[in-house]
Amino acid sequence: MLVDSHCHLDFDNFDDDRDAVLARARDAGVGLMLTISTKVTRVQSIIALAEAHEQLLCTIGIHPHEAGSEPATSAAELVALAAHPKVIGIGETGLDYFYEHSPRDAQQRNFRAHIDAARQSGLPLIVHARDADADTADIMEDEMGRGAYPALIHCFTAGPELAKRTLDIGCYISISGIATFNSAKDLRETIAAIPLERLLVETDAPYLAPVPHRGKRNEPSFVADTARKLADIKGVSVDELTRITTDNFFTLFQKANRASIEARFQQEMSA
Repeated sequence: MLVDSHCHLDFDNFDDDRDAVLARARDAGVGLMLTISTKVTRVQSIIALAEAHEQLLCTIGIHPHEAGSEPATSAAELVALAAHPKVIGIGETGLDYFYEHSPRDAQQRNFRAHIDAARQSGLPLIVHARDADADTADIMEDEMGRGAYPALIHCFTAGPELAKRTLDIGCYISISGIATFNSAKDLRETIAAIPLERLLVETDAPYLAPVPHRGKRNEPSFVADTARKLADIKGVSVDELTRITTDNFFTLFQKANRASIEARFQQEMSA
């Protein structure tokens, strides 16, 4: 069973065919999808979507793009929202200095509040980092010194330095379809050095569709293409890569009930 560890199925890109998207994911062997919050003001709709579909779980958080426009949300407020049984992570949060849709100081305050929420709740932090490697690692290391928290760098596109610094503090790293792009040679070299026991796979749907779907709307079924490429990079079979990344997901996201999820998936596949 594959897991798409990061997608945005609440986005309106899926309004016309969401059920068909979920069916294609199941047919591709994807038994679980984690749909990721980007705005705290959309929390209730994200939770409602996860409640409506057994194969969906969700997170609570404010994307760095939205840090300047969403209501300032404390760690305590995030923790309270994360008490819902369908919520298994905090984020996505982090820093984006490429687009800078929000001021850097607002992004950093937002990031630290989410880290504190992850620390208090024990739920994994989902981190977005773009053109902000040094500040991302500095903040995460500083906050780890204040108390441990679980974390995942999603859609990893950075170099070996951010990989090393985040791995050293216990983070996991998730690989998206970017790893399949012809232009991503340096990224593939970095991925090759990351321990298998710290890797997850994702789509970041509707963005970043992998080869051979590049240029199309991404969807969770395409995580199978990324998994095949990741297996090739790591020199293991697709079955082994699937087993390991799924194990890693449930090791990190401990609130997810693996036994019931896998039983439901097996029942669906045998129907």
